[in-house]
Amino acid sequence: MLLDKRGGPYASPYAGLGGLPSVIPDIPICAVFLALYIGFAATNMTILQINRRRNHKFLISGMLFGFCMARITTLVLRIAWANRQHNVRLAIAANIFVNAGVLLVYIINLLLAQRILRAKQPRIGWNPGLRVAYKILYALIAGALIMVITSIVVSVYTLDKHTQSQCRDVQLAAITLLLVITCLPILHLLVAFLFPRSEQEESFGKGNMTAKVIIVALSSALCILIAGFKAGANWSSPRPVTNPAWYDAKAPFYVFNFVLEILILCLLTFSRIDKRFHIPNGSTQPGDYTRLGLQLDKGAETDQVPDSVEMKNSA
Repeated sequence: MLLDKRGGPYASPYAGLGGLPSVIPDIPICAVFLALYIGFAATNMTILQINRRRNHKFLISGMLFGFCMARITTLVLRIAWANRQHNVRLAIAANIFVNAGVLLVYIINLLLAQRILRAKQPRIGWNPGLRVAYKILYALIAGALIMVITSIVVSVYTLDKHTQSQCRDVQLAAITLLLVITCLPILHLLVAFLFPRSEQEESFGKGNMTAKVIIVALSSALCILIAGFKAGANWSSPRPVTNPAWYDAKAPFYVFNFVLEILILCLLTFSRIDKRFHIPNGSTQPGDYTRLGLQLDKGAETDQVPDSVEMKNSA
C-alpha cells in the first residue's frame, strides 16, 4: 500500500520475457552462465593487458570485457530478484540490464565489418559522409538505450493506460531500431564484395580475408537472431501474467539471450580477433592499413638491430 501512495513502482500485469524468476531453476542456471561470463571476462582482460604490454592496441578486447561485466551484473540482479520476487525495483534493474548489455556486441560487429569494408573498398569505407553516418549511428544506439531505460522506468511508476501505451510504443521503436542496426554489418560485407574490386584494396591483421568475413557474418547472424527474437516477442500483443506465451517461458529467454551470447563470445575470443582484425594505430585514410603497417614492421626490425650488433661486438 505504501508503494501505491507514492505512485509506484507497480508490478506489470503482463507477462515478460523469462517470466518471474524462482530459486529453482533460475539460480542454478544463472550460476552456470555467471561462471562462463566471468571466465570470458578474465580471458579478454588478459588478452587486452598482454597486447598492451606489447604495444599492440586493440580496444575491442576491452569492449568484450565490458560486455561480460554487464552480463555478470545482469545475472547477479536476476539471482537477487529470484530471492525477492516481489521487489519491483530489482525487476526493473534486471530487465534494463538484459536489454542494455548486448549493445556492445552490436557495436563490435559494426567495427569489425567497417574494417573489412575499408580494406576492400577504401574509397567507400573512408568516405567522409560515411564517417558522419557512423557518428549518427552511434548516437542512435545511445538514444535507443536511453529510450528503453526511460520508458521502462516511467511505465512502472504510473497506472495511466495512455502513458503506458506511449511507453510501449517507445520501446517498440527502440527495439526495432536495434534490430536494423544488427543487420548493418551484413550490409557492409555485401558492399565490400559485390561492388567492383578496388585497385587500392588493402589487407590488415593476420589470416586471410575469408576467415574474417566468416567471423563477422556468423557473429552478426547470431545478433540478428537475438534482436529478432526480442523484437518479435515485444511486437506481439502483450499477454497477462496468468496466460504467458511460449516466448515468455524461461527456456526461450535463456537460449535467445545468454546461450547465443556465449556462442558469440566463443567465436570472437577463440578466433583471436585481436590478431585478425588489428589495424595500425592512427589509420585515418585510404592506404593507412598498408603504409602504417609497414612503418610498424620497420620499427620492429630497427628495435632488433642493436641486439644483433651488440652480440657481434661481444663475440
